[in-house]
Amino acid sequence: MTTHEMMTMLGTDWPALVVVAVIGTVLLTGVLIAAQLAGWTRMDVPLILGTAFVADPDRARVVGFLVHLVDGLVFALAYTAVFAVMGWAAWWSGLLFGVFLGLVSLVLFVPLLAGVHPRMASTRSGPGADTLLEPPGLLGLNYGARTPVVTLFAHGVYGVLLGWV
Repeated sequence: MTTHEMMTMLGTDWPALVVVAVIGTVLLTGVLIAAQLAGWTRMDVPLILGTAFVADPDRARVVGFLVHLVDGLVFALAYTAVFAVMGWAAWWSGLLFGVFLGLVSLVLFVPLLAGVHPRMASTRSGPGADTLLEPPGLLGLNYGARTPVVTLFAHGVYGVLLGWV
């Protein structure tokens, strides 16, 4: 399948996709932040992402939110492509994709952060002089026992919105 055929097949209203992706990502991030403020998790995704680029925590949260927003746009494009290839989309298929993305994040991406993040302590070498964050550990459990549930729920919400729209 050529790129042109894929784009035609997507038949997507691109401005609408961007709006839905932004709303979905803001909702996902909002759920994660609300869960943190409620004490259900200590994981602060904008802070984690932002401190990879900026040392100041307040500025890092802004940068991290923007990074997460761009990630959400990229994943919305991936969801749209998968739905187009399947030829259909539904809220429940979006939910399945969202939960799958959440699982991949928790099992693969989150534990690897300590190895590449310049301001995160390592589980092997411990904290350094410039360490701001503790390592999340498998499933992000170092940030609280409810972190996996919160993460899967937030990604599920994101997927439901994309599958539904």
